[in-house]
Order: sequence, then C-alpha cells, then structure tokens
Amino acid sequence: MLSCSLDYENRLLAREDFNNDKVDAGEIGAGHSISALYEISLSGSTGQRIEPLRYAQGQVSSVGKSDELAFLKLRFKHPGETESELIETPILASQIVQDLSSSSDDFRFAAAVAAFGQSLRGGKYLKDMGYDEMIELARGARGNDPDGERVEFVRLLGLARDLSPMKPQANFEQTAVVQ
Repeated sequence: MLSCSLDYENRLLAREDFNNDKVDAGEIGAGHSISALYEISLSGSTGQRIEPLRYAQGQVSSVGKSDELAFLKLRFKHPGETESELIETPILASQIVQDLSSSSDDFRFAAAVAAFGQSLRGGKYLKDMGYDEMIELARGARGNDPDGERVEFVRLLGLARDLSPMKPQANFEQTAVVQ
C-alpha cells in the first residue's frame, strides 16, 4: 500500500527534548516504513526560508569537515523497548546530485508524492511545479512496480489535474538533491 505522511510538522520537538525518551515525537508502527524528505538550504543561498537564530554562537569550526553540510541525528526505539538508540551521520556536499534526473527512481517518485502532498496543502513551496511536472516526474520514476501502485499514483495525479482549478505550470526549476 502506498502511503505518505505529511503532518509531522506538528510533532516538532523542543531542542532540549531530543534526548528525552519520555517525550513522544511521532510513531511509526512496527513493520512500517516512511520516507522523510528534508530540504537543506545552504548558507548564503536564496533557498533559505527561516531567519538565522538571533543568539546562535558564531561560525562553527569546519576544520576537518570541509565537505560536511549538516549532521543528522535520529533516535528510534525498537518495539517493546523503553530506551532509544541514536544514529548520527554527516550529510556531505559530495552527496549532492546536481540534476534530479540523476537521482534514484525511489527518490524522484518520493519527490513527486511530496509535491502532490504540498499541492493539497496549498502549494506554498512548489514554485512553478504543477500537476504536469508532478506527472512527468512520477512517470519517469516508476521503477520496479510489481503491484501497480506507482502507475495508480500517476493516474491519481492525472485525475487531480483534471479536477483542479490549479493552472498547469511550466519551467519546473530543478534544484540540487542530496540522497
């Protein structure tokens, strides 16, 4: 079954609660998986949408980390466990894929699903991406689809386009992708 969760924004943790196993940040049931897509805005880029922290400390040392763009920390609990485990990994500039068409089928398909989700929420961050671009992206990323779920999603996008007052857009701006 194809599913997409778009409402984890309301489950944001306070910074000090990240290490607190008693604070719930959202659950994914055992045997389920999700795809989380994050947009990383590079310092000085036009993609920044959030003001910098007023009282943040000065420049962070990049000695020995010149390729590091960000550092991901993820906590999870195994079913039935009360203490979480921590995964930490750097996100490197060398991982950036300059052209969306060079990314994996799964990534491009997830991007099409996320764009559709954004369109259902008003499309505030879609720029020039309309239903035609979503369809093109999803259709080109069908990959292995033994149960036809991806084909069904492309059909759903076509129906949404046909029923929507949203005008078809052109010139979808492709941005750098990290996978």
